[in-house]
Amino acid sequence: MSAAPTRVPQQERSRATQARLLEATVDCLVRYGWSGTTTTVVAAHAGVSRGAQLHHYPTKAALVTAAVAHLAERRAEELRVEAEALPVGPQRLDRVIDLLGAAFTGPLFVAALELWVAARTDPELRGALVPLEARVGREMHRLTVALLDVDERRPGVREAVQATLDLLRGLGVANLLHDDSARRTALLHTWKRQLAALLTPGPHPPHDQPGPTPTGTTRPDAHRTARP
Repeated sequence: MSAAPTRVPQQERSRATQARLLEATVDCLVRYGWSGTTTTVVAAHAGVSRGAQLHHYPTKAALVTAAVAHLAERRAEELRVEAEALPVGPQRLDRVIDLLGAAFTGPLFVAALELWVAARTDPELRGALVPLEARVGREMHRLTVALLDVDERRPGVREAVQATLDLLRGLGVANLLHDDSARRTALLHTWKRQLAALLTPGPHPPHDQPGPTPTGTTRPDAHRTARP
């Protein structure tokens, strides 16, 4: 007599359904954009019923913000795991910038951009997205500080880290419409050298000498993005 099949607990099935919906949402945002990512399309893409989708996420805004938060947390954990293999010494900074650069050209970044643009004219989405982006932005800043292994209490370090994230975000936007990898590689090569100088304790060149003087940086708590 064969044993009866093991039933999957309801809570576990619910988590699996949510995970499929969240992954499908990000995939749809990347493939179809904001306007093409309807809740019906997401449910079909995830292979779940409309009723199940509405049970977990009753509105489109709730679904897409949950999806971005889910992927941001997963990507942050992946970066922490990858950080364990980072070298010690001068090469570490180069590798960290490369890791972050990849994050700002990946699916999470593309999906987040779709939401930022849509949120400009969608009050419901903006209300859900602004606090999420502030939280993701702070976490990305903290993670970058940890990856670089620098002390933010030193003058200029916080601003240098934020300038790095702002630069990577801008390069990620420039890469959306065409392959901008050659220019991005050249710019990041220069910035790595400048950032190393900014983060190295000791005297720095006066402002009237050649050197990086980034402007327009923002505090992490004023970050407008996960940023993904």
